Amino acid sequence: MNKEQKNLLIKEVLHMGEMASGAALTVPVYRLKGQGSGPGVYIQANMHGAEVQGNAVIYQLLELLQGLTLQGDITLVPYANPVGCNHKNGEYTLGRFDPITGVNWNRMYHFNEQQIPGFAEQHQESSIEVIEQAFRELLLGDIADKLDHNVFGLTTGQRIAYQLQKMAHKADLVLDLHTGPISSKHLYCPEYAIDSARYFDIPHTIVIPNSFDGAMDEATFCPWWTLQQTFGRLGRELDFNKESFTVELGSQEQIDLDVAYQDALSILSYLQYKGVIADGNFQPQAMTRYACYLKDYKAFYSPMGGMVDYLATFGEPLAAGEPIARILRMDNYGDGDALHYLSLDRPVIPILHFASASVNQGTELYKVFCEYFEL
Repeated sequence: MNKEQKNLLIKEVLHMGEMASGAALTVPVYRLKGQGSGPGVYIQANMHGAEVQGNAVIYQLLELLQGLTLQGDITLVPYANPVGCNHKNGEYTLGRFDPITGVNWNRMYHFNEQQIPGFAEQHQESSIEVIEQAFRELLLGDIADKLDHNVFGLTTGQRIAYQLQKMAHKADLVLDLHTGPISSKHLYCPEYAIDSARYFDIPHTIVIPNSFDGAMDEATFCPWWTLQQTFGRLGRELDFNKESFTVELGSQEQIDLDVAYQDALSILSYLQYKGVIADGNFQPQAMTRYACYLKDYKAFYSPMGGMVDYLATFGEPLAAGEPIARILRMDNYGDGDALHYLSLDRPVIPILHFASASVNQGTELYKVFCEYFEL
């Protein structure tokens, strides 16, 4: 515990659902109260079962935040998906998809765009303070209605997602902590918030459209962005200063507390930039930051089955024609080519690759930046 504790830490246990035995599914929720003059923050980790590094980052954040002066409230939720993080098969954690429905756990959040035009018409003359309060109440009421008044019930995944989103809607800044299979650090950033990407110590940014596709980051920034655009069409320019990011912290199935400390400092750099932290000197590291648009973030699928030796170095530009991997085919040894080198016809930056060396034809080998640029 930080010996120079300034902020009271409140711990709650949130009931998320029930298992067949009647045992409760619960998650811990940690809250730190700020002075009320800065943005509120919501941070969650481990929505996908194997993506555990975010829990270590939340630990380091809790250690650091208790010794700082906070302008805004901060809520932190490790183990956000109690089903996913306990979904083991042998040595591996399989909790990326709901095992009952097959749906990605991070594609079950809610956004009702149809309610925005009427709200904006109703509040054309309201102050921005009144608009923010009323719109947040609208979002929270919508989620509460989904949770409490759904005649036909909810899936386990929807119940978990909506309860997390209910907490996130109370914040102004939302960080959803994830990892890849075998991966470098990278950031999913809405196009309108690209300037903020420079305040994370993350060298690679995927710029996503300002639109909804079911994920937590989109479910929390899209309502505000859509409202802002709607007011703009009505002739009123407003900036609600709401941002959400998916923060990819490296590789799954492992934690590193020392790296997590550096990740926590990176997040504090962003929070200080946004006015959440009043003291300290958290600054982004000097580094070359590359970005590409989501449409140029490409998957490279294996042209054959075999055993893969992944050759490309994460985060470094790879020239066209340079080998990205080689595939060993022992069934061909003696009467064919046992070793096959793979390359791409354009320059790319490799970001992550498949977790196993054993692949079928059509397995996603790499995700890469194409048409990348410096931030």
